[in-house]
Amino acid sequence: MASLEAIEGMFVEWRHMERTGLKKAQEAVVPRWERTRHFRIYSSKLIPGPLQTRAYITAILSALMRRRGLRDDVEEAVQVRVDKQHVIHEGDHRFAVVLEESVLRAPIGGADVMAGQLGHLLTVSALPSISLGIIPLDADRSTMWPVEGFFMFDDAEATVELVSGHLTVTQPHEIALYAGAFAELAALAMYGKAARALITKAIQAVDG
Repeated sequence: MASLEAIEGMFVEWRHMERTGLKKAQEAVVPRWERTRHFRIYSSKLIPGPLQTRAYITAILSALMRRRGLRDDVEEAVQVRVDKQHVIHEGDHRFAVVLEESVLRAPIGGADVMAGQLGHLLTVSALPSISLGIIPLDADRSTMWPVEGFFMFDDAEATVELVSGHLTVTQPHEIALYAGAFAELAALAMYGKAARALITKAIQAVDG
């Protein structure tokens, strides 16, 4: 029974989390962002929130609003997400981000939005608070293939976005599994000039 109660507390359906709109859902995670010192983020689908441009955020949240039939508070929700990004510039927050190269090739919001987002990625990758790794398309995935995207907040919790809802992991042994997966994925990634070259190549592809 205890295990079942723990599982129930870990998972929240989007329809409950967003029942009052996207703005409240964005605001709910602000304290977690502000208290975390070490972020580990892996994404196989999208540029993650801390590194998104306003236009990219607008495209994503507008699509979510339409798909889930939510009331339109996209503009307010976008501002909350933009405001949250102060953590990459202030304090002693550190971000280790690993992306699949395919994320750079997924056109979100159209060519202009994507080109702007990729250019922004180049800029923020130079910040001292951010370590950006990109796993190239031709990396050998024999031992570690792409997995679900996740955020790790220090060693306290990990969150995963599913189609139906939001999963929060807090059990130490599960946190250790995500930490191990992140380390393996990070080992496959390219950094520095090599990562910037992959982003530049993606920009050139967008520009045609």
